[in-house]
Order: sequence, then C-alpha cells, then structure tokens
Amino acid sequence: MSSVNFSLNDPLVGSSSFILVGVPSLEAFSTCLGILFCSAYVIALLGNGVVLLAIGLDKSLREPIHCFLAMLAVVDVVMVTSIVPKMLCVFWLNSTEIGGTACFVQMFLVHSTTSEESGVLLAMAVDRYVAICHPLRYRAILSHQTIAHIGLAIVLRAQLFMHMAVAKLACADPRPSGLYSVAGSSLIVGIDVAFIAVSYGTILNTVLGKRSCWKALSTCGCHICVMLLYYIPGIVSIYVQQFGSTMPVPAEVLLADLYLTFPTMLNPIIYSMRTKQIRGALLKMLFSRKAQA
Repeated sequence: MSSVNFSLNDPLVGSSSFILVGVPSLEAFSTCLGILFCSAYVIALLGNGVVLLAIGLDKSLREPIHCFLAMLAVVDVVMVTSIVPKMLCVFWLNSTEIGGTACFVQMFLVHSTTSEESGVLLAMAVDRYVAICHPLRYRAILSHQTIAHIGLAIVLRAQLFMHMAVAKLACADPRPSGLYSVAGSSLIVGIDVAFIAVSYGTILNTVLGKRSCWKALSTCGCHICVMLLYYIPGIVSIYVQQFGSTMPVPAEVLLADLYLTFPTMLNPIIYSMRTKQIRGALLKMLFSRKAQA
C-alpha cells in the first residue's frame, strides 16, 4: 500500500529538494501533534524492541509464529522510523526541507514496509490456520525452510511493487503511475485480505462449539480489529489522494500519518504480549534480572 506522510510542495527552484508543509491549517497545533506522534513512536520502539529482545534471547521461542512476530516487529520499527523523526523535525524544529535522495529513500521505505506488513499479517493468519486446523502437521508444513521462503517472498513482493509509487518522483505526468500504483496497491490489499478472511473464517468454523471457542474468538477478534485499523485507513488514504474527495486536507494528511504509526504501536500489544510464551519469556527476563541485582 502507499501513502504520503506529509503534503509536498513543488521542488525548490534550481534544486532537488522538496518543502514539507506538515499538516495544513493545523500549524498552531504542531507542538501537540509532535507530542502525540512522538509518544506513539516511543511506545512502538519500546514494544517492538522488547518483543525482539525476548524472541532473540529465549531459545524456547523458535516456533513459526515467533518468527513471524519477529518479522512484524522489524517491519514496524523500520516503518515508523522512516516517518516519525522527520515529522518531529517539521513540528518542533521547523525543518521543512527534504532532499530529493532523502525523499526517495523515505518513499521507498514507506511503500516497501507497508507491503511487507500486509504480507506478514497474511503469513500470521495462515500460521494460525495451520496450527488450529492441522495441528499434527504444523511443524511439517511450516518448517524453517518454508518460513525462510515466505519471508523472502514477502520482501521480494514489496520490492517489486514499491517502484510504482516512487516512479511519481521521476514522471513528468504522475497520473499514469498514480493509477498503476492504486491498481497494484488494491491488488495486494485485496488478495491479502481475502486470504486472511478465509483463514480466520476457517478457524472460527473449526473451533465453534469446542472448549477453546471463546479463546479463539477473543484472539481472532483482536487481530481483526488491528487489521481493520491498518487496512481501512490505508486504502481510504490511497483512493482519496489519487481521486480526490471532499475530505478536508488536514484530515487526509492525518489519516495517512495515523495508519502508518498507530498500528506499529498496537501490534506488539495485540499480537505479542497476548502470546503466553512471550509473556512468560518477558517475566522470566524481568525476574532473573531482579534476582541477579
């Protein structure tokens, strides 16, 4: 998926730089917006960092789901870091200029990580489907080699489609590349959401009437809420930017920013902290440090 995190003015005359205008009409609230996004950034870094630390240090966390959680944490850290630091420079330091190379790198990271995030969410849904519907074949189906291939496919897909978005920087007329970008983003989102829906639908159909039904409903419900928070604002932002709407510009820009930052803050809590093994690993790390002290 694609988005623009700030409104861009035309390149500076005689240079390859751009001017970021922040959130139009909300310049008076720059400090408050900076605090909001800085808080989300810190929480995202801490949450995802703790997840990566726990998975890296605890050798018992080597199941396929833990590998996917680690992938999600890495993607979240890269995604939010590609956006928020420059936002804070604009909000707090009035540093509005961004070089052409820096702009290209930021767009590359934004577009590639959003596609990777969608791919990892799909992989996690498939993992839960296999674990619940085919528990005896879980390790055979999701071997370490299979997980490596899935991770490689996610990255390659992101690199394949990201050029459609950054091509806007080089094209004299951005409309053809824009339509191509929207079509590609819609295809990625549509395929991923369809497979995710099938996976969770099959899971719920399998557990209905069983003792584990309520736990599965609770887990799937939380996952679906986070996915909706990610997919709906993202796809709305894409279509609004490409085709225009009556949505106010400040709302349009904030929508693009929020869908890129807030899910990265919620993912560690919803997907990782609710996992019994990761909670146990974190508690073990915490109490072992206290005992050593």
